Amino acid sequence: MGEVMAPDLAELRAFTARLRVVSAGGDAGLGIEWLDAIEALKSVGCAAQAVITDDVATSIRKDREARRLPRSEWGRGIASQIALARRESPNRGGRHLGFAQALVHEMPHTLALLQTGRLNEWRATLLVRETACLSAADRAIVDRRLCSDPATLDGVGDRGLIARAKALAVELDAASVMRRHRKAVSERRVTTRPAPDSMAYLSVLMPVEQAVCLQDTLGRDADSLIATGNSGGRTRNQLMVDLLFERGTGVSVASGVPMAVNLVLSDETLLAGGHEAAQLQGFGPVPAGIARRLVADAVGSDTETSLQRVYSCPQSGALTAMESQSRTFPKSLRKLIDVRDQTCRTPWCDAPIRHHDHIRSRRKRGSTSVHNGSGLCEACNYAKEGDGWTARPVSRPGRTHLLDVGTPTGHHYRSAAPPLPAAARQSEVEAALIAQLRAS
Repeated sequence: MGEVMAPDLAELRAFTARLRVVSAGGDAGLGIEWLDAIEALKSVGCAAQAVITDDVATSIRKDREARRLPRSEWGRGIASQIALARRESPNRGGRHLGFAQALVHEMPHTLALLQTGRLNEWRATLLVRETACLSAADRAIVDRRLCSDPATLDGVGDRGLIARAKALAVELDAASVMRRHRKAVSERRVTTRPAPDSMAYLSVLMPVEQAVCLQDTLGRDADSLIATGNSGGRTRNQLMVDLLFERGTGVSVASGVPMAVNLVLSDETLLAGGHEAAQLQGFGPVPAGIARRLVADAVGSDTETSLQRVYSCPQSGALTAMESQSRTFPKSLRKLIDVRDQTCRTPWCDAPIRHHDHIRSRRKRGSTSVHNGSGLCEACNYAKEGDGWTARPVSRPGRTHLLDVGTPTGHHYRSAAPPLPAAARQSEVEAALIAQLRAS
């Protein structure tokens, strides 16, 4: 066989366009063959991305070293550039970078299986994750023993793959595995993320023995309530959730949620039965009926509530002003930016806002204003300060706030603030005039 020539970028884009129209034409057998071939293609693409990601990172670091920048600056912002190119969050960009460096420098057999389509990205990620605590030499041993022969993992499920990798890691370096466990225990935490139908997932990362104990205790007490006829018609799962809430807050579910939240909704949704969704800060859209119920429950209880007017453009939903309840301008400005941006303004990053940043820095005479301000997560704010990054607000009157982000490689990405709830309200006279104009 002759040497395989790598495609150029134009060829790759042309092939991608051709792939869009692939069809099995009603032939099930051919369809299965296509699925198998495309799955292999995805794995090969993942391997190519890993090699290119490592090459990009190496190139940027060498350039910064040659320009005698401080060592602390060599790696800054690289993960964020990877994330923007892949249309993902900076956190995922960091994972992609670590994954690529592990494959290219420490796990050549895993990379080879990816390049031949015998291993998919997720299973390669599991191998990288389960060997992260090992030295480069020990990691290479696991890589060789599990991936040098493609038949070794053929037919093995994800759990089986994890078990084999863990067993080898313990065999090679039990002390490192224990250190990793102690580190994991120190990073225990509670997080929330949105779920469909205006629900949310509460996730608790804790030692496995504590998690099993908590699950069993909630299940036991829910079973007891059902057995004694005190379930109130609730299922076992519903009882377990309610018990967790009551024990975590000290308040029964019926008493409402004693929590301060920022709920943004139009006056029509609140007062006139409108149907436009509200925005719950840090969560996302909430149906109008649920938003009204949340407000009614809060007003009807002992919960402290306040109403603050927010002014937005009726056409675009762009935030134009907010009624101030604070004497200190910086606090009001931060609140204004939080309401406008809702989450981190870096494209594809939806992390909570932690920093309120000058888009055009004060060193470059950037003003402290809502137009020159943006809400960023901590990681994105630090990345933006790296070598070669640029940011500027883009003026477009009457539309939502727009931010242009430039990376050290010269690529530009734009981020538009989401529109606020602003239900259209027309009088009967306005509606008649508009109908007459359209008819003429």
